[in-house]
This record gives sequence, C-alpha cells and structure tokens, in this order.
Amino acid sequence: EAMRILLPLLFLAGCAAPAAGPAPPASLRLVSYNIKHGLGMDGELDLERVGDYLESTGADVVLLQEVDERASRSGGVDQAAVLGARLGMTAHFAPFMDFQGGRYGLAILAAPRVLDAEVIALPAGTREPRSAMVVTLDLDGTTLRVANAHLDWLADDERRVAQARALLEALIVEAGDGLGAPSATILGGDLNDVPKSPTLALLQGWTAFRRVGPAAPTFPADSP
Repeated sequence: EAMRILLPLLFLAGCAAPAAGPAPPASLRLVSYNIKHGLGMDGELDLERVGDYLESTGADVVLLQEVDERASRSGGVDQAAVLGARLGMTAHFAPFMDFQGGRYGLAILAAPRVLDAEVIALPAGTREPRSAMVVTLDLDGTTLRVANAHLDWLADDERRVAQARALLEALIVEAGDGLGAPSATILGGDLNDVPKSPTLALLQGWTAFRRVGPAAPTFPADSP
C-alpha cells in the first residue's frame, strides 16, 4: 500500500483583481505529500512506491516535504530528481540543512514550465532550520506562484506562527497603494497544525488568501 501523508496539510489560494490576458487552464491538480524520505508506515524505505502513488494522483504540481538529497540513510540518491524524472516533471529542491553527506529539505515538482524558483529562509524550527520554496509557473501565458512550506511541529506554536508570518511577508507584493496577494498564488504544504489554530487563522486572515484544500484529518497516518 502506498504511504499516506503523515502530517496536516493545507492549500490556500490568493487572487487580486485579474489582469487582462490569456484565460488560465480549466484546471490544475496539486498534491502535497510528506514522504518522510521514502520511509513507509511499515518501516520500509521505498521511494518507488512513493512514485507509484504520486503517478496515480495525476498531479500537475507536487509539493514534497522531508526530502533527502544524496543522504546516506536514503541510499545517496537525489530523491526530488528521481521522482521528478519518474513523473516527467522538473524538480526544484529547497534545503533545510546538510545531512548525512547530503542535504535535507523540501521540493516542488512541476509539469508546467517553471519561470522562477526561489528558496525563502524561515525562522529556525525547534530542532532544525526551515525554508520554504516558491516557484512561478507559466500556464499558457498566465503566471501562477506556488509555495511549499513545512512548519515547526511542537504543540507550542510560537515558532510555527513566526514561520508562517515570515512566509506571508515574502509572498506579499506591492499592489497599487497598499499590499495584497499577487494575481495568483497557491500556498500548501505540511503545516503541522490543526483547524482554528493561530497559525491557520493568520494564513487565512491575511489579504485575499482562502482555504481551497481538503479538510480531512491526516494525522496520525495509520489512523487519521
């Protein structure tokens, strides 16, 4: 059985007034998946079945968390590159830290053309640094920004809120005489939080972001 997502996720979308230009695609499927460096609930390290699952989703864009890049524990492979090649997508990796001869972090895989990929440093987590990644996609002449974040995990949400605030500040752009969301931005990832938390209230309360993702529980993975 393919591994299921391990921790809570969220998709948020923000849109300002649409600009004139080509109509966007009718649909775009995004998947967020904490792969735990390919380690399943059965204790088996198996990146191939992660690829099997992602392929079955028909996703156009995949947000991955807990990704190894050439770390010894996962066989020294570049996991984002391997999964990207499997899915026919470009792979974009955002490292948190050096780890076991390689690096550890998160990644975005994309089938649409990527115009830009940016790594955003966030306030440090409890036991490790944290970063987010933002890619700008070309969707038949329309641009869309997609952000992937993996926030701190402790019940004390002070660091998590600080990370969410820093990410939002990095995403906000000048809009006329004030600040607003860019014309199209989707934020997703493993936010390590629950509904109605200060973190989610902050994310959903800022500018034009609204929740568009599933509301089903995702933790613990074997009995969410």
